[in-house]
Amino acid sequence: MAKRRRMRRFLENRVAVAGTICVALVLLLGALAPLVATHGPNEMTPVERLQSPSRTHLFGTDHLGRDVFSRIVFGARTSIGVGLSVVLLAGLSGAALGILSGYYRTLDSVLMRLMDGFMAFPGILLAIGLMAALGPSVLNVVIALAIVYTPRIARVARATVLVLREQTYVEAAKALGGGDGRLLVKHIAPNSLAAVNVQVTFVFAYAILAEAALSFLGVGAPPEVASWGNILSEGRPFIARAPWMTLYPGVAIMLTVLGLNLLGDGLRDYLDPRLRGVS
Repeated sequence: MAKRRRMRRFLENRVAVAGTICVALVLLLGALAPLVATHGPNEMTPVERLQSPSRTHLFGTDHLGRDVFSRIVFGARTSIGVGLSVVLLAGLSGAALGILSGYYRTLDSVLMRLMDGFMAFPGILLAIGLMAALGPSVLNVVIALAIVYTPRIARVARATVLVLREQTYVEAAKALGGGDGRLLVKHIAPNSLAAVNVQVTFVFAYAILAEAALSFLGVGAPPEVASWGNILSEGRPFIARAPWMTLYPGVAIMLTVLGLNLLGDGLRDYLDPRLRGVS
């Protein structure tokens, strides 16, 4: 019954439902890219360059005669793939570091000072510096962004564990002879995941934005890879003559990030009893 009530509350939150639908559509679009796309993402037809949107080319063509709609569809696969990979790496490493830091006081000062050192740099500048060292590739984008966003998840996990560590049920389990490993696995980690899960949705959105920014600046995905940032970068010189080259990928980024943020807000309301008005 409790789960049903929480699910009903989530479904009654129209903003969260709208965000969920938006994210689901983008995920579906990326997964079915070969079926949805009307042309190959790198299929060039020079005689059809810079054509405005039509039935043949729904979002027009770019300066090389490539179909913009097809490139955006395959770009969704790139952006979602990068976002999911960053969330997986940063989520696992950040949660582990945060839980260990919050539980063991001796590790706290060392790990958190290291995390503070990474967070002292603006995220995009740190990512650019890492990409300059690693070189442009999709894999390196994932590695760089995972390093950037791990400290943010770690601090959220640590803050949650600092509260959980002092709870009565944890003290009771420790008094009954529970070891640190059992306490972490059975009590601390599961109860800290709610806050981490909410943070992960925002990191997902940040990763998509950061990947687009890196590709736009030429230090992200290679030019031959269809990504929203690359499409925006290629359309910049033609923004007055062919505005569709920048309009449609910009709208795709905006809707995806907006959907993820709305979904994150909905998850926060769903998982936090205080925000649901439940005592």
